[in-house]
Amino acid sequence: MLMGEYHHTIDTKGRLIVPAKFRTELGASFVVTRGLDQCVFGYPLAQWQRIQEQLAHLPTNKKDARAFTRFFYSAATEVTLDKQGRINVPDTLRGFAKLTKECVFVGVSSRIEIWDAPTWTAYMAQSADNFDTLAEDLMDIDL
Repeated sequence: MLMGEYHHTIDTKGRLIVPAKFRTELGASFVVTRGLDQCVFGYPLAQWQRIQEQLAHLPTNKKDARAFTRFFYSAATEVTLDKQGRINVPDTLRGFAKLTKECVFVGVSSRIEIWDAPTWTAYMAQSADNFDTLAEDLMDIDL
């Protein structure tokens, strides 16, 4: 399971160290693409396969399904860890998530998210204010 929050710096060539705690589960190569909330999603190849199977069932006659599929797949790229445990984040994804210097990796169960640090801080501040309400509205389990 992917979990935790880790801070790393992206260099000018787009290279970013993947936290050691994530490398085993992600594998030597994994898929990154546009995520929600202005971050980059990263999926182990097995999880990416499951997502592809789910997206294949979306109806192509629905405009929203076509738009989402295009948005999601058009930036998808398989990345490979180098000897230093880094990946090269493509320009398209760096621009989308505004990754410039300080980045935050977040483990979210079966995927990772890569955030620009200031965007992550702002998102967390806003979400923290609503955490209790979100838990009440979405969860029917004991935490």
